[in-house]
Amino acid sequence: MSSSAHSAERLSTPRALARLIPYVKPVAGRLVGGAISALVGAVIALLIPIALESIVQGPVAGGDTAGIIVGAIVVLVLGLGEAAMVWLRRWFVLDPSMGVEYTMRTDFYAKLQRLPVAFHDRWQSGQLLSRMMQDIGLIRRWLAFGLILLVVNVLTIVIGTVLLFRWHWMLGAIFLVCSLPLWVQGYLFDRKYGELSRLSQDQAGDLATSVEESVHGIRVLKAFGRGKHALGKFAGQAETLRQTELRKAKADGNIWFWLVLMPNIAFGISLLAGIWLRSQGVISVPELFAFFAMAAVLRWPIESIGFLFSFLLDARTATDRVFEVYDELDTITDPANPVEMPTSRGELAFEGARFRYQDAGAHERDLLDGIDLRLQPGETMALVGLTGSGKTTLTTLPTRLYDVTGGRVTLDGVDVRDLRLRDLRRHIAMAFEDATLFSASVRTNVLLGRPELDPNSEEGERVMREALAIAQASFVDDLPDGVETVIGEEGMSLSGGQRQRLALARAVAAAPAVLVLDDPLSALDVDTEALVEAALREVLAHTTALIVAHRPSTVALADRVALLESGRITAVGTHSHLLATSEHYRHVISSLEVAEAEKTEIMKAQTGIIEIVAQEAEVEL
Repeated sequence: MSSSAHSAERLSTPRALARLIPYVKPVAGRLVGGAISALVGAVIALLIPIALESIVQGPVAGGDTAGIIVGAIVVLVLGLGEAAMVWLRRWFVLDPSMGVEYTMRTDFYAKLQRLPVAFHDRWQSGQLLSRMMQDIGLIRRWLAFGLILLVVNVLTIVIGTVLLFRWHWMLGAIFLVCSLPLWVQGYLFDRKYGELSRLSQDQAGDLATSVEESVHGIRVLKAFGRGKHALGKFAGQAETLRQTELRKAKADGNIWFWLVLMPNIAFGISLLAGIWLRSQGVISVPELFAFFAMAAVLRWPIESIGFLFSFLLDARTATDRVFEVYDELDTITDPANPVEMPTSRGELAFEGARFRYQDAGAHERDLLDGIDLRLQPGETMALVGLTGSGKTTLTTLPTRLYDVTGGRVTLDGVDVRDLRLRDLRRHIAMAFEDATLFSASVRTNVLLGRPELDPNSEEGERVMREALAIAQASFVDDLPDGVETVIGEEGMSLSGGQRQRLALARAVAAAPAVLVLDDPLSALDVDTEALVEAALREVLAHTTALIVAHRPSTVALADRVALLESGRITAVGTHSHLLATSEHYRHVISSLEVAEAEKTEIMKAQTGIIEIVAQEAEVEL
C-alpha cells in the first residue's frame, strides 16, 4: 500500500488520540501521577515570583540581612522542590510509557500475523515497518513527554495569566490581548501541519520500502549493474521527503515566530505600562518586579506550546497510521463453531471452487472458474498447465492462504472454513517454489511446523534427520555449526537449491495428512532431483499430495495428473492416458520438456564457465 492509498475517515485530533485509551488505561494511574508531579512543579515555579515580591518588599527594602537569608533559603527550597517534581514526573511516566509501546508493538505484530495474505499483497513492507517502529515509538514519546507537558504548560499559562491580574488589571489584560494572535496562528498551524505530518510519515514509509527492496535485491542490482539506477530512484524519493520536511519546518518556524514575537511585544508594552503606573503611584516597585518575574516564568510554557502542538499533531498522525492496520478486517478467521478434527484421512476435494482477487475488474472472469477435483487419501496428484493457468493460486486454497470466492474446498468432506486454522494447517503443509527461510538455526527452520516437539529432544532430532534425508539436505552437516548454524536473512547465504531442499524438509517434518508442493524442486540439478524424488515416493506412499509440476520428471511421481486450462480442470487421468487423449496436455508436456532442456543447457554452460575459471586460476597460481 503506497502513501497515497490511505482513505481512513478524518477524525478530530481528540477523537483520534482517544483510540489510545485502551492501551493507556492500565497505566493511567502512573501517567496521572506524572501529570500531577509536573503540575505541582509548575505551581512551585509560579510561587517563586510571589516569594521574591515579599523579599524585595520586606527584608530588602528594610535592610534586614537575616530576613534576606531566610528569603533566599525559601527560594532555594522552592527551586529544589521544582527539580524534585521534574524527577518524580520522569519516574512516574517512563516505565508505563515503555509498557504501552511494548503492548502496541506486540499487538501490531500479532495483527500482521493474523491478517490474510491478500492484505500483505496490498501493503508495502516498508510502510508496515515504519508504522511498527517509528510511529509507535513516537506515540510512546508523546505519552511520556508531550501529552503531560502540553496539559501542564497550558494550565500553567492559564494560572499564571490569572496571577498577573493580581498586581494590576491593565498588565494582565496586555498579556491576555497579546495572546489572541497565538490562537489564530495555532488554528492555521493545525490545518497545515497535520497534512504535512501525514505526508511526511507516509513518504518515510515509502523510503523504507525502497531500502528494503534494494537490500533484498542487491544481487540482482549488482548482476545487472543497476546500482546507479536504484540510487537515482532512492535519491528522488529522499528529495521528495526532504522537501516535505522543509515545508514542515517552515510551518513550525512560522508558529515559533509568533510564539516568540508576541511575548516580547507583551513584555515591551507591559514595561511601558508598568513605568507609567509606577509614576502614577498605582503600583510599587516590588510589585512591578514580581510581575515581570512571573512573566519570565511564563515565557517557557508559552514558547513550548509550538513544539508541543506540533508534537501533538505528529502523534495524532502516527496514531492514525497505526490504527489503519489495526482496523484492517481479518477475513480469514476461525469459525464460530469449529468442527473438531484431531486426525485426518487426507481426502482433499475442490467442489466448484472459484477464486478472484479483490482488485479484479467486475467484467473479468474468475481466475479459478469452477474447479472440481478430488484427491483420495494417500493419492499423489500432479497439477500441470501453462503459465497463468492458476496452478499456484489453486495451491493456496487448501490452507486458506486465500479463501475461495465461490464453491468450497473440503478435507475429509469438511469445508476447510469450518476448521480451526491451527488444526487445518496441522493437517496440510506446503512447500513453495520461492523457498523462504528465517534467520534462525537449520534445526529451527526444519522443525518450524512441529511446535509440539522439543527441537533438542531425541524425537525432535529423529524427525529432523528423517526430513533432511528425504530432502537430500545432508549439506547442512558441512555448514560451520552443522544443524545449529544460523542461516542468513531469508536464507540468502545458501544457494537456491539448498533453500528449496530445506523448505521441502520443513514440509515433510510437519508430518501432514496432505502435502501441497508448488514446484519445490525447480532449483535442483537433475541428479539431486532424482534422489529427492526417489525419497519422496516413500513419503507420498502414505500421504495425500498435490504437486504443481513444471518438469516431466515431477509428473512421474503422480498417481494421476490434473490438467488446468484457463482456470478450469479440463482433464484428469494417468500420464499415459492424457498423452493419448488430450492434445492440450501433449502441448503442455512438450513445453515442459523444452523448458527443461533449455535449463539443462544453461546449467551445463554455467558449469563449463566455472571449470574454465578454475583452470585459469590454477595456471596463474
